[in-house]
Amino acid sequence: MELLPLVCLCLLSCSGDAVRVLVKEGSDAVLPCWISTEVNLAGEVFAWRKDDQKEVLIHYPHSRTVQDLDFQGRVSHFQDQLQNGDASIKITRTKMADSGIYSCIFPDLQPRQTFYIELVVGAASKPSVTTIQTDDGTVLQCEVLDASPKPKVEWMDSSGNKLPVKDLKETKRGDSYDIVLRAAVIKTDTFRCVVTQKEINLQTEAETYATFNGSNTGAIVVVCVVVTIVAGVVLLAVLRALGCITLNCKYSSRPNPTY
Repeated sequence: MELLPLVCLCLLSCSGDAVRVLVKEGSDAVLPCWISTEVNLAGEVFAWRKDDQKEVLIHYPHSRTVQDLDFQGRVSHFQDQLQNGDASIKITRTKMADSGIYSCIFPDLQPRQTFYIELVVGAASKPSVTTIQTDDGTVLQCEVLDASPKPKVEWMDSSGNKLPVKDLKETKRGDSYDIVLRAAVIKTDTFRCVVTQKEINLQTEAETYATFNGSNTGAIVVVCVVVTIVAGVVLLAVLRALGCITLNCKYSSRPNPTY
């Protein structure tokens, strides 16, 4: 497993546009929400809701908080940052079910302000690789199941060169994807199926060793031609022996020139 450089560009607004936070399942997620460094939120009421229904966290003055059972023990705010107008929260041990639209609400501010954050919890799936023998040679197959967000799947040789795609099948089931990628073996080598999910900063891979035997099509054609010729010769000899056919050969001679 290899972590990729994570680049996030987030725009926070109260006009309805949502910040998008992407994390892999099981990791921690910080949902940002702040007003101004000049506003002390320690004495203010603010609430976090998921999909406008579930109470994630409600903060009251004097550090009293209320939260839904699904988030108890997993959600907290940054108490020392409230004086700086920061009402961000952290969700630990994220689950796929945590994905959704979260709203950060300041009901007592004038005017009332609401910020929206979209949390996407991605699921990584380790690829499963197999080799398949066909009439055209050896084929590499890589299968990735229940991956979210949609991953990029590639076959590579030991030098890191990408193999041409022979067949690609993608199936979407809800927010998850099943992907089956096939590539032809063009040389004896160790091959890797690499699965990349840049959005959640994750890359997984699996490898296999395969030998190159070349295509069998040419050999099959040659064998068929030889068998056909031999069968024809044998049949002709049998028919001639039975007197079914007679071979007549005509010879012509030219008179010797006279001088």
